[in-house]
Amino acid sequence: HVQLVESGGVSVPVGGSLNLSCVPSAYPFCMGWFRQAPGKQREWISSITTDGRTSYSDSVKGRFTIDADNAENTIHLRLNGLKTDDTAKYYCAKDAYCSGKYCYGYDSWGRGTQVTVS
Repeated sequence: HVQLVESGGVSVPVGGSLNLSCVPSAYPFCMGWFRQAPGKQREWISSITTDGRTSYSDSVKGRFTIDADNAENTIHLRLNGLKTDDTAKYYCAKDAYCSGKYCYGYDSWGRGTQVTVS
């Protein structure tokens, strides 16, 4: 079981930027970021494969960027142009089957980091 620790969530103004980090206890794997707002289902937002291929949901495409620092074993999610709708708890997860936007492949989850946009 891989442990994942997210960090970087804070309160930011509309239009602001933020960098989230995820440090897995073992790496490399395909990885993904999800978010969950109060009263809503968990939403996949981005994935990265071990060879650096990335994918994004329509809701964040063009504003968020996922990248992996293999030297530091850290996966970053860089958030730009933040909107109030981006307010949520953000989770990183290990994608055991490189399933991307399909949740069946994710077998390890972090505890999340809160992003609040106002």
